[in-house]
Amino acid sequence: MSELDLQQYSVGIDLALEAKEAAETGRNGKPIPGIVSDTNNYDGVTVTRLEVQNDEGAKAIGKMPGHYVTFEVPDLRKQDTRLQDRVATQLAKEFEGFLARIGISQKANILIVGLGNWNVTPDALGPLVVENLLVTRHFFELMPDQVAPGYRSVSAVAPGVLGITGIESSDIVQGIVDQTKPEVIIAIDALASKSLERVNTTIQIADSGIHPGSGIGNKRKGLTKEILGIPVIAIGVPTVLYASTIVGNTIELMRRHVQDQNGNTDHIFGLFNQMQETERLQLVREALGPLGHDLLVTPKEIDQFIEDIANIIASGLNAALHEAVDTSNVAAYTH
Repeated sequence: MSELDLQQYSVGIDLALEAKEAAETGRNGKPIPGIVSDTNNYDGVTVTRLEVQNDEGAKAIGKMPGHYVTFEVPDLRKQDTRLQDRVATQLAKEFEGFLARIGISQKANILIVGLGNWNVTPDALGPLVVENLLVTRHFFELMPDQVAPGYRSVSAVAPGVLGITGIESSDIVQGIVDQTKPEVIIAIDALASKSLERVNTTIQIADSGIHPGSGIGNKRKGLTKEILGIPVIAIGVPTVLYASTIVGNTIELMRRHVQDQNGNTDHIFGLFNQMQETERLQLVREALGPLGHDLLVTPKEIDQFIEDIANIIASGLNAALHEAVDTSNVAAYTH
């Protein structure tokens, strides 16, 4: 079989955890130098903390050096409000760790940026989170002596997308940074996943910034410390995946099923058995690409999912940013 040029069909993987899994598959499960991770389960909430320690690790998984925390909660689809509260509480605790790691004090001025297109439901996560945040900067500016203890200055904006405003989100945020002088930016955006199970059930926090649209192949100017001059913490949720990913996953499930039943799949799948998962995915993408069928897919229940997970993130942020918000009942502080 001739060697394929797979680079032209490559699509970035937004989740660091998925990038690590893909890299380990290519190394036959061997650990990746420069990558350290651990996984814990907190009453139905699986939390994986991953650190990219150096350039070698960054190159191996295609992610910038930094810390990445992933929450995997498959039962979020069941709309269990108690589980949602537990996720928000755990998110608040992990986010407080991010703030402490980069030295953000309780008096720091925070800017939250809700990226995405509010007219497109799977891309409306950022704007929906902004709607539910406890925003306080105007109180500190207009009546600082009346602000109760336990709150910090928080401002928020949903800058829209390039197709609506004609301006790069990064440029809009840069202007706000220049005027309001925040000490850290929290950027929230919808992501793309390579796993159907992780769509609308996974949350990622990263201190390496964010590049809007990277998961669907759009090369947008990023929101990073190097560009904006202040730390950027990114929060993302995969809300879509590619049709080619679904087809590739289906082929893999069929292959495993036949293997479990018969023990030998060579007579059915032939060369597919000799290919890595990423190679099979690229072949599917190659076949669908010229037909224009490599669609972005989202579950039909996306309207409810996006509202629920936006409330979870907003609740967790409210608790992490304001000491006065009770972390044991964070959902009560969204509106």
